[in-house]
Amino acid sequence: MKTISVFGLGYVGCVTAACFANSGFNVIGVDVNEDKVNMLNQGKSPIVEPGLEKLLSDMVAKGRLRATQSCEDAISNSDMAFICVGTPGNEFGQLQLSALRRVSQEIGAALKTDSRRYTVVVRSTVLPGTTVKTVCGPLYKEAGAYARSRIKVAVNPEFMREGTALKDFANPPYTLIGCEDDATTTLLRKLYDGVDAPFVVTQIATAETVKYVSNTYHALKVCFANEIGDACDRLGVDGQEVMRIFRMDTKLNVSAAYLRPGFAFGGSCLPKDVKALLYAAHHLNVDMPVLNAIIPSNNGQIERAINSIVAAGAKRIGVVGLSFKADTDDLRESPMVRVVESLIGKGLTIRIVDTNVSIARLTGANRRYIEEEIPHISMLMCDSPEALIEHADVLVIGSDSADAVRVLALAKPTQTVIDLTRGWLRIKVDGSTQTATAKNRQAA
Repeated sequence: MKTISVFGLGYVGCVTAACFANSGFNVIGVDVNEDKVNMLNQGKSPIVEPGLEKLLSDMVAKGRLRATQSCEDAISNSDMAFICVGTPGNEFGQLQLSALRRVSQEIGAALKTDSRRYTVVVRSTVLPGTTVKTVCGPLYKEAGAYARSRIKVAVNPEFMREGTALKDFANPPYTLIGCEDDATTTLLRKLYDGVDAPFVVTQIATAETVKYVSNTYHALKVCFANEIGDACDRLGVDGQEVMRIFRMDTKLNVSAAYLRPGFAFGGSCLPKDVKALLYAAHHLNVDMPVLNAIIPSNNGQIERAINSIVAAGAKRIGVVGLSFKADTDDLRESPMVRVVESLIGKGLTIRIVDTNVSIARLTGANRRYIEEEIPHISMLMCDSPEALIEHADVLVIGSDSADAVRVLALAKPTQTVIDLTRGWLRIKVDGSTQTATAKNRQAA
């Protein structure tokens, strides 16, 4: 592969074209806007980005970068096309994909009489399913017979910030590729050989989604930090110093901790402390809409679990895990206690296995709480996973515990399993690794 074409000379396209040229490839930029094409050919940048104009000028001067309005010119003289056209949203948030569809059609038409193997990479930000529907559909239709065998499509989201785009291109958090074709993956791996980042390969829809999750989380962090700053201002505390120290914790605060889909939070700390901070802010007349949404969002997870269990249509329910998380006997603010209480209220017959809670009931670690607050639930505890299996038509996995491993290993094909850990728990069954969302099991 010697030449790359880049469709769309906006922010992403210009940076991508310049950086690939700087990596030693010949690059052809493509845009319908004549002014952008002329500017790039003169070594000028159509956008404002530190260091970009000099890099563009250098690459044009070295003959490694040029621009054109002709799709046919770009495709016939390149081995790979990167689609970087804009996907703006309307007032309701719906993406406008006309440019993406048009470019896909034009590339397909340009490849109709071309028998070469060609690679099309979507770098535009698109929702899951867009590449298959809006790119692959028009592309293959225009390219004609046997197009799928010779034209391969991949997704390669960008993670560049305006103002630091050149640095971010060279040092991203990872190079993410959505692709199901090994040869294309190998080609892209070579393309990014000089980029200092992990090379991550996944399914196309997953790659499309990661970009949105990343940006949404960044937006959430901004709002979170600002609301904390608002509260600190009213509390007479230095918000910058608070968040500086907060960021120093890379084990829990700024880390992978807590960032996996699962069930609701509980315990003696998180619910109490969130509510306390919100209480203080409320009495200081500080509006905190993001933080105010935490408890309702958590409650929504619990309601969703209850509804999925009831919807299973069985009366005999076996629950694995009663404490607020695995490897503890703490029942304070446990979401599973709320689930069980609700199911009892709906007339379902419940049995529970939780070894740690059973021990606490006997030894007294949580004995007073059990006896005084939830004696009706304490009476529903089973002595063994085997006893739970014999009772239940529906098994509810509340935590990724050793008890859950044993229960799932014993589960019968006729039993529905509702896994509130969302498949996080991986177990060995008959010598092969399976998840709680395997065949004949229902994820909540």
